[in-house]
Amino acid sequence: MKFHIFLTRLFWLTVALAILIGLWHQFQPTNHAADIAEIRPRLIAPRGDLGADERSNIELFENARSSVVFISTRHQVQDFWTRDVFSVPRGNGSGFIWDEHGHVVTNFHVVQGASEATVRLADGRDYKAVLVGLSPGHDIAVLRIAVTDQRPPPVPFGLSSDLRVGQNVFAIGNPFGLDWTLTTGIVSALDRSLATEGGRSIEHLIQTDAAINPGNSGGPLLDSAGRLIGMNTAIYSPSGASAGIGFAVPADTINRVVPQIVRYGKYVQPGLGIRVDEALNRRLSSGLKIEGVVILRVERGSTAAEAGLRGARVRADGIVVPGDIIVAVGGKPVSSVGKLFALLDDYRIGDTANISVLRNGEVVEVPVKLQAKDA
Repeated sequence: MKFHIFLTRLFWLTVALAILIGLWHQFQPTNHAADIAEIRPRLIAPRGDLGADERSNIELFENARSSVVFISTRHQVQDFWTRDVFSVPRGNGSGFIWDEHGHVVTNFHVVQGASEATVRLADGRDYKAVLVGLSPGHDIAVLRIAVTDQRPPPVPFGLSSDLRVGQNVFAIGNPFGLDWTLTTGIVSALDRSLATEGGRSIEHLIQTDAAINPGNSGGPLLDSAGRLIGMNTAIYSPSGASAGIGFAVPADTINRVVPQIVRYGKYVQPGLGIRVDEALNRRLSSGLKIEGVVILRVERGSTAAEAGLRGARVRADGIVVPGDIIVAVGGKPVSSVGKLFALLDDYRIGDTANISVLRNGEVVEVPVKLQAKDA
């Protein structure tokens, strides 16, 4: 019996010893000196020449980069207790050099509510910017910086009227503060509308799937020739990040609006010399079951008065009797006051626009010379 117990204990002792020896060997460093001596850096596989499209993208970015700027804004706040006024960061965006005089174009919403703005050039130089003027209805702002030497070149300008859906586009900007970023895509659609504050809308917007994120606003959208065809202005995204639907203010709009801002400090929109009201127009057009804009009043001495447009009149019992109802401008239908202003904005002051009005149940076309809207 005792011998049996002895054998059992000897067996388990042997097993335990084997396990310990195995563990000891497992955790001992293995001497692979000979093998390690044979390890060398991997051989580099030859890549060959860059593709033509890659070379084109690189050249486009390197040529355009110096014309793109980074804009950071601050706004002033006042301490409730001490009444001390100090400035705090507000946000950032992008912009591009307009001319050799230091004018910088960006979005209105990039500088909206800011008390100061700093423009950083591609070479790292920072300049305090002066606000030249705004056009909120186009989401355009113009700044100016005093660059005395080594002035960055203006971005080459192109057309937006001849764009085709499917052609390549390139966006340069500073998304999320990551400076001078290039994204690529195509023109996804043309002639989009985007509602803005004040009941207006920006017309003829370019839709693109090039990645546009917060911070890209105000940066240039370029064609494959490196010409500016638009300014990145907005994205459609529930999350606030790029979802492949971005919008750019077309170059033709920028080229019409910016020179006026530079010259006069503001943009003066073409008008007819009439009075209209969006809220009242909705009620009147709904009651009449007509889509258009009811002319409430024609100003004396205006070009609309010279052309014979007729305003509404109020009967003795207070009922408004419509006169002319604008249903189209240049053959394009008018559905709201905002749409009317947007269509007139395609013209310049002094141009003649063909205004289609509904008068006594018939559509009449009246040519009207456009005047300054504020006149």
